Amino acid sequence: MTEPATTTLTEPALRTAPKVLLHDHLDGGLRPGTVLELADACGYRLPAGTEPELARWFRDSADSGSLERYLETFAHTVAVMQTPDGLERVARECVLDLAADGVVYAEVRFAPEQHLERGLDLDAVVEHVLEGFRSGESAVEASGAQPIRVRLLLTAMRHAARSREIAELTVRFRDRGVVGFDIAGAEAGYPPSRHLDAFEYMRAANAHFTIHAGEAFGLPSIHEAIAFCGTDRLGHGVRIVDDITVAEDGTATLGLLANYVRDKRIPLELCPSSNVQTGAVDTLERHPFDLLARLRFRVTVNTDNRLMSDTTMSKEMMRLVETFGYGWSDLERFTINAMKSAFLPFDQRLELIDNVIKPGYAVLIG
Repeated sequence: MTEPATTTLTEPALRTAPKVLLHDHLDGGLRPGTVLELADACGYRLPAGTEPELARWFRDSADSGSLERYLETFAHTVAVMQTPDGLERVARECVLDLAADGVVYAEVRFAPEQHLERGLDLDAVVEHVLEGFRSGESAVEASGAQPIRVRLLLTAMRHAARSREIAELTVRFRDRGVVGFDIAGAEAGYPPSRHLDAFEYMRAANAHFTIHAGEAFGLPSIHEAIAFCGTDRLGHGVRIVDDITVAEDGTATLGLLANYVRDKRIPLELCPSSNVQTGAVDTLERHPFDLLARLRFRVTVNTDNRLMSDTTMSKEMMRLVETFGYGWSDLERFTINAMKSAFLPFDQRLELIDNVIKPGYAVLIG
């Protein structure tokens, strides 16, 4: 009997594979054309006047090697996301773009406190984004394509003082499409423990949260996020590699923190392209993703900011395939890692793994 043929691993084929995305910023994934149209509608001046020029400006500006300079690009996307129409459109297009790339489940995050300049309050900001998600999900289902579920993470800015307020907002909306809380922004000088009251509130409410840690600042940030704050996942967490020593023969020795992260199966929301852009790693070839994967950390593949990194989940996976030689089975494992780590109820995670992810990869593996 002839064995079924394995589908050749190309980017077009990758787009058909079911994917799970845990770390994606709503204000980092706008379509360049949408930024132009929304800016024109509200009278906001952009650094470029055509779609190709603007896309190139975002990509080049993000390629600075500095997290702080990378974050400066968000001033322009946030500026055009201050109205109900703007928020709903961006959220809807986010769902459509992810679905077109084969994403079946995504947790998309944004900071409501940054969208109050035109009179909206925090609750209204969240409601409009959720309405955009619902509209996008309905449009995908109506098209006959593979359905997608998109849930929201609410982010507090670590340099500000509204984290407890945003944590309360998260809990208030947790039965309406918000599944978790996050803090983000420049790590240096703003440790996770600065927001301890917000994390204590989340734990008391039996609510999920992730923390941007170990992207630019290193092991102390990761240690605080876990030991003091009790995070469920690590946003990036790439610098956990600083607690791993690799001998000349390839043998790896894990320090206490790295051992704990692996033993506890704390998910790492790794974003390969973004990690290179912000200087968290020098090159993709030197990214510790492969080392962490071989050591059986719970690694997941993510986009971070699709506009700034000019990327998609398919592109991120293809770059890993080209760099580290992964096959379909590896990508299936990373996808299941992500689904296991999602802030969905267990039965819903299992349903997607058994009924969508495994069957989808079975077709590709042959």
